[in-house]
Amino acid sequence: MSASTSSCPALPSRPSYAAVLRVPHARRTFTAALTARLSYGTVSLAVMLSVTRATGSYAVTGAVMSLFGAATVCLMPLRATLVDRYGPRRALLPMAMVYGTLLCALAALTWRPGAPAAAIATVAALAGACAPPLGPTMRALWSELVADRRLLHRAYSLDGVAEELLYVSGPALVGVLVGFAPPASGILLSAVLIVFGTGAFVTSPAMPGPRPAPRGESRRGTVRGLLAPVAVAAGIGLALSGIDLLVVAFAAERSHDTAVVPWVLGALSAGSAVGGLASGAVDWRMPARVRLAAFAAGLGLVLAAAGLAPGLWTLTAAMVCAGAFIAPALTTAYLLADETATEASRTRAGAWVNAAVNAGGSTGALATGLLIGRLPLGVVFLLAGGTAVAAAMVAGGVRSSPSWGSPRPGEAESGGA
Repeated sequence: MSASTSSCPALPSRPSYAAVLRVPHARRTFTAALTARLSYGTVSLAVMLSVTRATGSYAVTGAVMSLFGAATVCLMPLRATLVDRYGPRRALLPMAMVYGTLLCALAALTWRPGAPAAAIATVAALAGACAPPLGPTMRALWSELVADRRLLHRAYSLDGVAEELLYVSGPALVGVLVGFAPPASGILLSAVLIVFGTGAFVTSPAMPGPRPAPRGESRRGTVRGLLAPVAVAAGIGLALSGIDLLVVAFAAERSHDTAVVPWVLGALSAGSAVGGLASGAVDWRMPARVRLAAFAAGLGLVLAAAGLAPGLWTLTAAMVCAGAFIAPALTTAYLLADETATEASRTRAGAWVNAAVNAGGSTGALATGLLIGRLPLGVVFLLAGGTAVAAAMVAGGVRSSPSWGSPRPGEAESGGA
């Protein structure tokens, strides 16, 4: 049984982030979810280092990471559908147990050099196929816990910023661990985090049961309703996926030490965290779809202009400004997806947005790698920014129409927070 939204304490005229954590069961549930989601911040680097050490081949490592990522991303909407159909308690824990077991098998295979590449690739692909959709589930649960749309906006912003910090702190944690243990120990850590974190998450009193889709629910409008948030999520993924390579190329072109690159990329993450918290604190009057297009366009324009930076400090400042649009855009995309979803399809709706970000990220990195060296660096920055602007144009041109279900009582169709 889920926590009743009517049990939320009375809200002040301007609800704060502290008010989000005062919602019954919110602090416990969110902490458990973040513990489990930290696994996704540690696993990629741990797998990459472990496979490279075990096989001695960057080509094999790239193939394994591609299989792992593709299985994780492409099957996420399907796994989210299982969560919606059977409920988080019945669906998430088996996924986490199987995923954790496969990660342990992958750690055993890569603990020492000499493991067969085919076995590593197979186990990695199977693990990715079972990764539980914890982010979409937590975001769907926020809608269960929080009735007030302004407070829900703050909850989503807090969730997005926390997720950003997990993907920054996760690799740092692995870096500390491999200083005194084999890289495969990072995979084991990821398995422990996902199993114990998910176990704590699904035992929360706030966790809802299964919600079968109403008979005759139309899926025809699904693409319409999700087109704007999915397009922007994919555009952001495309735009940002090649930033690492672009910053490396920028530093090399100006004869800077590559040791400065993490600091520039850290500025992007810092800007995103600050932008997400600031956006969540605003009582927006602008409709969500209009905000979504504006944030995506702002990100694209700043990235396009970043290619004109005369030096590293200017580029760093541009990264801070670009980052300030990332978390607000993704938060708004998730909010808009939630508003178009019925109660029986919230997790699936959020999973499509999540999958779009990751799919765009995988594609954009490959494209950027091919373009650097063939085109002037400023042009590649322009193309990266252009993908976000194009996504903004798609979002801005989509007519607002509910698809997964009508707006919930008390909510404006425009979706303004």
